[in-house]
This record gives sequence, C-alpha cells and structure tokens, in this order.
Amino acid sequence: MLLCIDIGNTNTVLATFDGDQLRHSWRVKTDARSTADELGLMFRGLLAGDNVEITGVAACSTVPAALRNLRTMLAKYYDAVPHVVVEPGVRTGVQLAIDNPKEVGADRVVNTLAAHSLYGGPSIVVDFGTTTNFDVISARGEFLGGAFAPGIEISFDALAARAAQLRKVEATKPRSVIGKNTVECLQSGLYFGFAGQVDRIVERMVEEIGEVKAVIATGGLASLVIAECRSITHHEPMITLIGLRMVFERNA
Repeated sequence: MLLCIDIGNTNTVLATFDGDQLRHSWRVKTDARSTADELGLMFRGLLAGDNVEITGVAACSTVPAALRNLRTMLAKYYDAVPHVVVEPGVRTGVQLAIDNPKEVGADRVVNTLAAHSLYGGPSIVVDFGTTTNFDVISARGEFLGGAFAPGIEISFDALAARAAQLRKVEATKPRSVIGKNTVECLQSGLYFGFAGQVDRIVERMVEEIGEVKAVIATGGLASLVIAECRSITHHEPMITLIGLRMVFERNA
C-alpha cells in the first residue's frame, strides 16, 4: 500500500493507495513545530485502523520547517520502504515553462501532472487552500504559471481583525446576496466575491491560452464556493495525492 502525504500551510492530507485506487484519506492540521517523532506517531496512529502494510511513501510540502522534519521522520519510521519527496531533481515529467523553476511549490508540480493525466490540456487547476492558487497547464502538460489570491479563511480573518465593528463569521453561503444583517453582509461579500474572483481570473486566463478542456477545483475549501463558480468544470479534492502517486510510480 502506498502512503501519500501532502503537508500544506494549514492542513496535512494523507491517503493510502492500492494501485491506482484510493483507499482511505485523512486531513489534520499542520503544525510546523511538530517534531519528526510527533509526525511519525501521528501518521502511524491514523494508519493503525487500516491494518495494512505500507510499501512506499510519496510526500511533498510547502512548509520548509515541516519538510525538514518530514525527511527525518521518513528516515526513522519508514527507512525500510522506498520513499520519494518531491523536490528539484525528482522525475515528474512536468516541464516548468516559467522564469524561475526553483520557485514553484511541489504541490503545483504534482497538481499539473495529475490534472494533465486525468483531464488533458490545456487546463486550469484552482486550489482553494490558505491561498487560492491558479495553475495553468498547456496542451503538452507544461506548467505555464498562474496566479495567487488570498484564501477564503485568510480574508475572513483579516476583516475581523482590521474592522472594529466586524467579527469572524462562519464561511458559508448566505440566504441572499443582499445581506439583512452584519453576518449575512460579510458572508455575501466573501462568498459571491470569491466566486466572482475565480470566474474572472479563469476567464482572463482562457483569453490568453485559448479554450481549455477542464477547470478543476481542489483544496480543503473548494466545497464552500464551487457551486457558485460558473467556470469550474470538475471537482477533484485529492488531485495532489493522485499526483504524488504518479510521481512515486515514475521514480520507483
């Protein structure tokens, strides 16, 4: 059984694969201060209920401190199985057609690989996480670049912190775009605002690269707004983990 680990700024997502079939997945909060031993114990605790043998590990992280501890954890707890950490030099099959390839997060590379393999290209991945990332993929599977925007939760937190009479509210769709109270006004602006932001950025990207085969939503916060996003054609919450599986297969 292959274990795939994606350590993001806010959440860490794990999944086990039997061949190309995803068996189980878990989502926990990321703590960059977690030691290698704490990571090892947490992962083994989550996997204990499966009672399966891990035969390989594929991982990526956008958090430098967590990445360092992840390497130590893999060497200590999974030294007997092959493991791949996505970084420069690892075979992904993805050409990075941008100014500085070393700047690209590993998650964007594996998202590109998975999106092109699953849906073809040109395509766009919209990753709703701590930030909202737009990744543009060419017809040949190249990573062409993209855009960053503040994430949904970051925006809610910023409004609550900077506006004296506003407070943090639940990130959900309001009953109407015309809010009747402070909570609904906040929810309306952010919910419909984010959906409009996604649609406009995708629209401009399509104007530059031409018609796309797919616009894929992923990330832990995607389910909050994709119903309102007219540009989204597919929802694949596990696209990063699927990409990690593909990278492992290329390097095994």
